[in-house]
Amino acid sequence: MIHTERIKKLNQKPLKEGDYVLYWMQASPRAHCNHALEYGIKKANRLKKPLVVFFGITKQFPEANNRHYTFLLQGLQHVQNSLDKRGIKMAIQIVSPPKGAIELAENASVVVVDKGYLTIQREWVKKAIDWLKCSLIQVETNVVVPVETASAKEEYSAATFRRKINKKLDEFLVPLKMEKLITHSSDINMDSYSFDDLHSIISQLGLKSKVAPVSKYKGGTLNAIKLLGTFIKHKLDHFPDRNDPSTDYLSHMSPYLHFGQVSPLHIALEILKTKSPGKSTYLEELIVRRELAVNFVYHNPEYDNLKCLPDWAYKTLSKHQNDKREYTYSFKEFENAGTHDPYWNAAQLEMVHTGKMHGYMRMYWGKKILEWTHDPEEAYQIALKLNNKYELDGRDPNAYAGVAWCFGKHDRAWKEREIFGKVRYMNDRGLRRKFKIDSYVGAVNNLVS
Repeated sequence: MIHTERIKKLNQKPLKEGDYVLYWMQASPRAHCNHALEYGIKKANRLKKPLVVFFGITKQFPEANNRHYTFLLQGLQHVQNSLDKRGIKMAIQIVSPPKGAIELAENASVVVVDKGYLTIQREWVKKAIDWLKCSLIQVETNVVVPVETASAKEEYSAATFRRKINKKLDEFLVPLKMEKLITHSSDINMDSYSFDDLHSIISQLGLKSKVAPVSKYKGGTLNAIKLLGTFIKHKLDHFPDRNDPSTDYLSHMSPYLHFGQVSPLHIALEILKTKSPGKSTYLEELIVRRELAVNFVYHNPEYDNLKCLPDWAYKTLSKHQNDKREYTYSFKEFENAGTHDPYWNAAQLEMVHTGKMHGYMRMYWGKKILEWTHDPEEAYQIALKLNNKYELDGRDPNAYAGVAWCFGKHDRAWKEREIFGKVRYMNDRGLRRKFKIDSYVGAVNNLVS
């Protein structure tokens, strides 16, 4: 089922007498549980046209590097193969996404596009609206509850957001039917990259940052679904204990969710099938917390800087910005895990070498960057830059919200103290008290040695 709340006509142009329906895939590169794809197939069948899927690989996506592009391309290979089996032509080109979509739309009856939440993704769509000569329809598929349906404004915290989104869940937690395309498009002649050599495509992008791909996580919907199955079978029961860094009770879905390679709706429905005691805790993270982050970046244009913080947090950090720091480190010292703290260093090394950091350690990691830099503005930018450079799920609503949380976003005021003011504080004593934190350090050191 595709709810009308997911569908939005973005311009007033009419249907054209074109050769095909075009699905401009940008934020949701997957063939599985994709409302935009299924809507495109429905539209093509109604018009008795073939469906063509386009994905534009831009060389200029902010802060993207070899690690990110490799994971993306691995996923696109899965998509292309899956669509080919359904008789759907997929054109993958190295081109500015709106430019490529506009060019292919010259021969299209209508264009369908999925919905992204970052500024750059929204700018792409705005650019296309100005140039397209046919109807442009956006279909939202990367959240369980459409962002504007969940809330029409930026929410203050999970508590305020939870009440609103939970009222909508029963309506939107329904399976998506896979449609069969009547008129195949596989034989349409159209420029597209093949995936015989991923390194060749990467080299053509001319990336300045050479952050290496990781071996622990491979992109693609099939890999995500396999990993999800393992999580449900072996880890979901233990998910309420997920905060312990010395264990691994995480689903590791965040890279796949970030790249749109797996549907949050599919994950939620698979979790709901279980009788696991970890079910409600996991759904809280997947839906309430993740979609609160989407709400944040969608409604707050300052999501990537300190101005996004609530007034109390911004004021208290400003008040304490000149407080004396016992330690201060440069960006390079942070990047090279060169602090005095073995726990922080281990978290940084885990991120650099695996593309992902344990969620609890990411909170501690961000708090300590605030404590060990000259001022909050510098700390915020260092945290974002490191996170976006090395995390596979960086440059993402969850990533921006996660960094902002370390500075007071979506949180309440606590007892006032040096440097942090009323922002929540974390220390290494808490790690030692709650967890076998030295086991975590040892495991990371073994991993990177």
